[in-house]
Amino acid sequence: MKSNDRLKSFENKEEAEILLKESRKRIDEIDNALFDLISERTSLARDIASSKHYLDIPIYDKSREDAIHEKIERMAKENNLDVDIIDQIVNMLTILSKNVQEQIYKEEF
Repeated sequence: MKSNDRLKSFENKEEAEILLKESRKRIDEIDNALFDLISERTSLARDIASSKHYLDIPIYDKSREDAIHEKIERMAKENNLDVDIIDQIVNMLTILSKNVQEQIYKEEF
């Protein structure tokens, strides 16, 4: 939550229920968009695996992962998000990508 965000005050129960319903609907939309982005990100693993195989470089690239984590840490701090949790999310995305790349190596090369 950004520091300038303030909690909403309500005049009545109905107002709170409407906001709850609208907020949950928006979260569902965001979850769908996140899933689409994760799927798109993961699908790029095929191109990355092909490139890495041709260039004869390993799947694991420590310098690339370090750069990603530095960028994510900065962005998390700028947005007042829990750096450790955001780092865990990025770790999971990285693991997913490496797993897909390893599977492609096994099947294709």
